[in-house]
Amino acid sequence: MTCSPRPGCYRAGVIPDATTPRLIHVSAAVITDADGRLLLVRKAGTTAFMQPGGKPEPGETPAETLARELEEEIGLRLDPAHLVPLGSYTATAANEPGFEVVAEVFRADIGDQRPVPDAEIAELRWVTAATASGIEIAPLARQYFLPA
Repeated sequence: MTCSPRPGCYRAGVIPDATTPRLIHVSAAVITDADGRLLLVRKAGTTAFMQPGGKPEPGETPAETLARELEEEIGLRLDPAHLVPLGSYTATAANEPGFEVVAEVFRADIGDQRPVPDAEIAELRWVTAATASGIEIAPLARQYFLPA
């Protein structure tokens, strides 16, 4: 495994110590509406709003993971080939103390589809930085994707 010089990244065969963050790999979506608001979701039993997405199943590409998660969580049907990769981002995990999330992030155009909370999603909101005050936003969304 090659490792870029960012926090939480370590080479295979090197045992991480107590100061090395544990990593959670996910795929996440940047979905905005016509008003430029970002779609965030909150999972049942949690307090932080985050971008929709989730963890890969064996053999899935990051885009396939995201397409599956979007359908399961909020009822959106998207072709993985139409997701636009934005890169890999690392932030403190919102719901797992001591972990960092490493997210492969994609822009997703949902057209006229309407997201609806399903599966483990309790709530969704369309937000900007101005309208997000007073709600807990996951570090990944707040640091990198919350629009002004």
